[in-house]
Amino acid sequence: MWRIRVFAGLALLGALTTPSVAAAPNELDNIIKSGIVRVAVPDNFPPFGDVGPDTKLHGYDIDMAGLIADALGVKLDLVPVSSTNRIPYLTDGKADLLISSLGKDPDREKLIDFSIAYAPFFSGVFGPDNIAVAKPEDLTGKTIAVTRDSIEDAALTKVSPDTGAIERYDDNADAEVAFLSGRAELIATGNVVAAQVLAKSPMRKPTIKFLLKNSPCYVGVRKGEPDLLARVNEIIMAAHGDGTLNRISERWLKVPLGDPEHPDWVGVK
Repeated sequence: MWRIRVFAGLALLGALTTPSVAAAPNELDNIIKSGIVRVAVPDNFPPFGDVGPDTKLHGYDIDMAGLIADALGVKLDLVPVSSTNRIPYLTDGKADLLISSLGKDPDREKLIDFSIAYAPFFSGVFGPDNIAVAKPEDLTGKTIAVTRDSIEDAALTKVSPDTGAIERYDDNADAEVAFLSGRAELIATGNVVAAQVLAKSPMRKPTIKFLLKNSPCYVGVRKGEPDLLARVNEIIMAAHGDGTLNRISERWLKVPLGDPEHPDWVGVK
């Protein structure tokens, strides 16, 4: 019995004399303390990120990075990345956040965490306002330009009731020319390409007719950083609520935002 009492006494003494271990600082704390947030962004993928004539980075993701830095009250350090190295830059600690037109899938979710969606990224059928198309059945008798063997080609072939109206081209540029020149009434492409087409020729303004495939963009956060993830989500929701995200989308993608809380959010009303 006395042995039990001795052990209990020693355990109590140890609990009283052992100094408490302070909680390890998380990434959000580190960012605030340093006064800088390093954000990995694209530098060759307009309109999400590209080097402008002033040699500075411009684009949707650049604006988004600036928005988050401002909300955190810190300076922004842009870290240019490619599609292949963007996730390693985040996981290896070379960047605090990843904002690079990043889509979410099960394999990526094993490596990093994702914010709520901040930007629409989708493939669809686009065309002038005066062409009445709202669903695949309306494509009958219409000519549609699409890049051969692309995601849009596969999706369009699957849903189109009139495959003879699909005009396939070897690259995006040829499909764009076909639409801009009027050889094709519609174009099946990504919203990024559609925004570029609009910038080239407002006279053939392409508006979204219907969705083919949806893959919104998310901010990437390293695993094990729930405070930073929660703060980023708060910033995105606030920017949606006050109209800031809508202005960024209309500036770079030429389309208004929808509701990012909706599971099928595609960034159009």
